[in-house]
Amino acid sequence: MDNSVALITGANTGIGKEIARQLAAEGLTVYVGSRDAGRGRAAVEEIGGDARLLQLDVTDAASIAAAAREIAVLDILVNNAGISLEAKAPDQQDVDEFRRVYETNVFGVVAVTNAFLPALRRSAHPRIVNMSSSTGSLAVAAEQGSSAFAAYRSSKTALNMLTVLYANALAADGVLVNAVAPGLRRTGLNARAAEAGGDPAEGAAGAVRLALLPDDGPSGQFFSWDGTRVPW
Repeated sequence: MDNSVALITGANTGIGKEIARQLAAEGLTVYVGSRDAGRGRAAVEEIGGDARLLQLDVTDAASIAAAAREIAVLDILVNNAGISLEAKAPDQQDVDEFRRVYETNVFGVVAVTNAFLPALRRSAHPRIVNMSSSTGSLAVAAEQGSSAFAAYRSSKTALNMLTVLYANALAADGVLVNAVAPGLRRTGLNARAAEAGGDPAEGAAGAVRLALLPDDGPSGQFFSWDGTRVPW
């Protein structure tokens, strides 16, 4: 994968930064997508290798367009940027909170993916990895019976569907598109993750595995960080 180029959104912290670190260690040129330039520069210095800052706000059309102009050929896109609000059930969560979460977790993925598709289509081995969550699985939700984190979990369910639809739409272009559930990790996503989460590097490894798939690898699938399949 030497000379390959990757972009990870929301990569100045947490799992995104660890994905960038692991890909840079593999010899890739890695664009560290960061809404805040200062935090992005700090992350680039920490990651090392051929890591580069790409200022990118996935909720801002002008920012996305400017970022897309910076990369002519893109081999790997990891849609990692995401937010989660309070652990509310749908009957307790305001519709504006749903809009805020979906703006980043769903609409941001569509906007970024579509903007970088020309660059991905110029790659000989294009890959898209969407950072999802097992909590977005309909099967898991029905089994557990929990109603918490309604906006976040439903946004990941929508992301799973987008994964399948993009995989179908881009199959003729050779783009492999998959979703990964990294597990609960020690990040700033929410209070539960910060307190009870595991090692971000372990969750990131699942995304890196999908980013480096061979050409005959799967597409339109949902995997856990350890490589096992997650039910839709």
